[in-house]
This record gives sequence, structure tokens and C-alpha cells, in this order.
Amino acid sequence: MPTTDRRPSAPLGEPAAPGPAARRPSLTRTARATRERLAAGGFMAPAVLLVTLFLLAPFVWTVHRSFFGDSRTTPFAWFDNYTLFASDPALTRSVQNTLMWVVGTVVLPFVLGLAIACMTDASRFSRLARLCVVLPYALSGSAVAVVWNFMLTTDGAVNQVLDTFGLGSLAQGWLLTWPGNTVVMILANAWQATGVAVILFLVGLQSIPPETIEAASLDGATGWQRFRHVVLPQLRPVSIIVIGMSLVNGLKSFDLIWVLTQGGPGRATETLAVSMYNETFLELRPGAGAAIAVVLTVIVLAASWVYLRRQLDVKGV
Repeated sequence: MPTTDRRPSAPLGEPAAPGPAARRPSLTRTARATRERLAAGGFMAPAVLLVTLFLLAPFVWTVHRSFFGDSRTTPFAWFDNYTLFASDPALTRSVQNTLMWVVGTVVLPFVLGLAIACMTDASRFSRLARLCVVLPYALSGSAVAVVWNFMLTTDGAVNQVLDTFGLGSLAQGWLLTWPGNTVVMILANAWQATGVAVILFLVGLQSIPPETIEAASLDGATGWQRFRHVVLPQLRPVSIIVIGMSLVNGLKSFDLIWVLTQGGPGRATETLAVSMYNETFLELRPGAGAAIAVVLTVIVLAASWVYLRRQLDVKGV
């Protein structure tokens, strides 16, 4: 006996309702997307947990601690710890030194790194020159401080060389007077930090298509014009990385300063990072140290955001 389909047919002009076989692929895609999201969340969860435990939670506690005094029983102190930036001469000098460090540690590694990278990009002894420049970057900040302490003490290598060449009148205690001591420490930091800038700029130079430089040469552009209008624009991504790294490293410099001068003489060479350590662990003023840490963090984040935002706007991102 012939069988007939008892399902009612769809009215004319209306689409037929999808059957179970048509709905199953849609449900399968939804379940697969859900599993992928859960898997991605599972992979990200350890990183989010570590960042929360070791970065966000300590920062929140530091902000909370900055509004209290220096003992555990001290009541809420409002902004008393933050007013020290206007009333404490040591912190005022620390802010000045920090600004000097930011300018020096951004400008010197960038200019020297770019110049050395351009000079050694295609030279005959480029490998040896790069090794000599990059080698200090492999040293720790403390090791660099030991080397420069040997050079800059009153009877150190620099003064002995000056005496040898009859320039003894220029000899001085390089680490004893401000602002000269801050300047020579910035030079020591640049001696170390220039290595990574050279590496990054060399990578950028080697990624520039040679056709663009050849085209500029055929158009009659001089060496400086080729560098300014062809090479520099194509090094913008590398420049962003170099300046960003130098900016953050300059703001948080500690080990080199501490080994060379411990912030002295007096507290003349302290930066905010050194002042934070000094106030918290030596002066036993954790409230003031927490306030300095919060201000330093805000400065680092604000400077980084402003710089990166400006660069991304220029690139049209």
C-alpha cells in the first residue's frame, strides 16, 4: 500500500519550516564556537590570574597604603603623603633628576643607536663594531655601575687619563657635585642602552626595500635627502619601540644609581625610583614611599600612553 506524507504543506508564498536535519548544523556551529571561547578563556586564565596577583593587586594595595601614615595604627591621612612633593626639597630634586633621566635616556640611545646602525650597516668591520657596541647591553646594571665607578672616582681612570695628557685642571670628583653626577650616570646608562637600539635599528634598516632608495637616487636625491625622506619614515615602527623602551627604562632606573651613589651625596642624585626605596626601607616611611610609587606609576603610564597615542595617530591607526 503506498505511503503518503501527512505533514501539512506550507501555504503558497511562505518558506517551508526547516526540518531537524537543517537545524542540526546551526546547533553544531554554535556549540563549536562556545567550545572555542571556553578553550581560549582557559588558556588566558593563568595569565590573567598572574597579572592580577602580581601586578593589579599590589598596585591597588599601594594606592590604599598611600593614603595612610607611616605606622599601622595611623588613621586615614588623605593626601598628606602626596603634599611631600611640594614641601620636601629631596623629592623636588628627585623629580628634577627624573626629568633629566627621561630626556637623557630617550635622546642619547636613540641618536647614538641610529647613527651607529647606519654607519655599520654595510661597513667592512660591521660585525666587530656591533659586538663592541652591543656587548655592554649583556651586562647587568650593577656590573655597568661597577665599571663606571672605577672610571669616575676621584683617583679613577678618567682623572688619570686627564693627568697623563696634561689636562689635570679638568679632573674632578665626577660623582660628588650636582648636576654633573646625574649627567655622567645618564651617560653610563646610555653606554649600556645603546646596544639594544643598535640591534633594533639594524633590523629596521635591513627590512627597507632597496628599490625605494634606488628610486630616490635616480630622482637626484642626496644622501641626507634619502635618509630623511626615505629611510627615516620606514624606520618609524622601530623608532616607536626604541623610544618607548627608553622612556620606561629611564623612569624606573634604580640599580645603576644605587650602586654608584646610593642617591648621594646627601640625596642629590635620587630619582623617583630611588626615593621610593629610600623612603620605604631606609627612612621607614611606607606611606610616603607608597605615594611616590603611585606617582611614578601614573607618570610612566601617562607618558607611555601619550607617546604611543601620538604615534598611532600619525600612522592613522
